[in-house]
Amino acid sequence: MVAPAVLQSLRKNKTLRYGVPMLLLVVGGSFGLREFSQIRYDAVKIKVDPELEEKLKANKITLESEYEKIKDSTFEDWKNIRGPRPWEDPQLLQGRNPETLKPKTA
Repeated sequence: MVAPAVLQSLRKNKTLRYGVPMLLLVVGGSFGLREFSQIRYDAVKIKVDPELEEKLKANKITLESEYEKIKDSTFEDWKNIRGPRPWEDPQLLQGRNPETLKPKTA
């Protein structure tokens, strides 16, 4: 067995107490990061189902097509409707004027 004096001197050694765990963390972390970053490259290699790929190609929605849909819309006649707060009854607020719901101060 190892003498108790040797064990006590190893416990007091700052290199073994702080340096070795730090070194293990850095080296182990680099191996862990390598494994996690490899997942990104493996995910690119996965093949998509051909049927799903055809559906995605058929549904070509572009920013320009969406802009053409809303280009002629007028946003001048919109109405700001407040949603119910957690303590309020949503059925009570439907179709009501928000000013009538404000508590009146004397």
